[in-house]
Amino acid sequence: MRSKDRISYFYDGDVGNVYFGPNHPMKPHRLCMTHHLVLAYGLHNKMEIYRPHKAYPMELAQFHSADYVEFLHRITPDTQHLFGIDLKRYNLGEDCPVFDNLFEFCQIYAGGTIDAARRLNNQLCDVAINWAGGLHHAKKCEASGFCYINDLVLGILELLKYHPRVLYIDIDVHHGDGVEEAFYFTDRVMTVSFHKYGDKFFPGTGDMKDIGERDGKFYAINVPFKDGIDDSSFIRLFRTIISKVVETYIPGAIVLQCGADSLAGDRLGCFNLSIDGASLLVIKVLFGHHSTFCKHSLVVYLFPSNLSCNYLGDFYLRVFYMMLLAGHAECVRFVKKFNIPLLVTGGGGYTKENVARCWAYETGVLLDSELPNEIPDNDYIKYFGPDYSLKIPGGHIENLNSKSYLGTIKSHVLENLRYIQHAPSVQMQEVPPDFYIPDFDEDTQNPDERLDQHTQDKQIQRDDEYYEGDNDNDHSMDDA
Repeated sequence: MRSKDRISYFYDGDVGNVYFGPNHPMKPHRLCMTHHLVLAYGLHNKMEIYRPHKAYPMELAQFHSADYVEFLHRITPDTQHLFGIDLKRYNLGEDCPVFDNLFEFCQIYAGGTIDAARRLNNQLCDVAINWAGGLHHAKKCEASGFCYINDLVLGILELLKYHPRVLYIDIDVHHGDGVEEAFYFTDRVMTVSFHKYGDKFFPGTGDMKDIGERDGKFYAINVPFKDGIDDSSFIRLFRTIISKVVETYIPGAIVLQCGADSLAGDRLGCFNLSIDGASLLVIKVLFGHHSTFCKHSLVVYLFPSNLSCNYLGDFYLRVFYMMLLAGHAECVRFVKKFNIPLLVTGGGGYTKENVARCWAYETGVLLDSELPNEIPDNDYIKYFGPDYSLKIPGGHIENLNSKSYLGTIKSHVLENLRYIQHAPSVQMQEVPPDFYIPDFDEDTQNPDERLDQHTQDKQIQRDDEYYEGDNDNDHSMDDA
């Protein structure tokens, strides 16, 4: 058991400069908002903060085709009219538009995930965070679903240089199709995706029956939810499946994609997940709106009997809290407890205030830091009104996931895991060299200088990114 996790956090303020265009749901400025919350809560003082290198074309071509990478490198808004055939070939258009500094944007977020993997490989940290990453839809030769370069595949390929087996977990509301497809025929990567499936929901893949092929058979796991999944149902299944997966597969490293579009109220989502607020809400219902409550009252309320409060108190209090710990952040908390090298990325998320809340809160979870629910003053504070609370409650969409349906998923997954007799091994081989090893010498690096660099990454908001009140881009477009 590690006494204290070493956390590496990657951020480049330029990643928030790009603009997908009017009415496009992807708002990279959510990353600046997240970063400012991290700063406001003082979490940067508890982590190593790094600006990622910009991934080189040859690094991106470790997964993507060289011609596709070269096309992304040269295409611009001013020249795209000359490349009509290529735009169609590489699937650039309405969902994946061409915008200024597109390739640099890809280089930054992909570089962050690659650097994160390399720090884990070199045992320079226990957990590495790149909220700019997690763009899981991009394919080898084309863009898809707002994603151009699949940084997750590139990060996993780095981890595979040092680890025989890598586990990929995806809690985005959309299926992690690009990552699953990349490793569909190998047992060296197990992909586990929890997502909405059916009703022609994008990307239309991720059926429970999709389990991998050839050497990868049974190493792709899909957990397809219907609309309205809530905290308790989601977390109960998540804990059961991930516990069995880790026990069976014994990964050397884990990549966790934390897409925040699975939160309640997301513009493109349809789930009821809170960030981590179930315990707070239930306690308020049970004990009123007091900031503290009596352990004795809790035990008596739950277990009215003549048994001693001292005998029951501590045990049942822990059990009660385990029942209440739910929501998006509980997935992060649960995976972290395995004490396996962990790479955490962002992903989807289109209600930008909630995305920032979620990823800032989960940064605190990874640091074992309890964050006050009242958001501190920061450059984006007005976007968190009117209550200025960090946590958000679950939603109220009808939960179409019956107990029998969830039981079928659980039985199917656990049955398939039985076919994995033992963790697959690989032959010893020479480790391929890193194309770029960041110059991170912790003994010689001046932490004050690092924080100065970090401070320079504070981002000034774009005039065309936000509007006042009902004129905000996020409220002027239909959620469809």
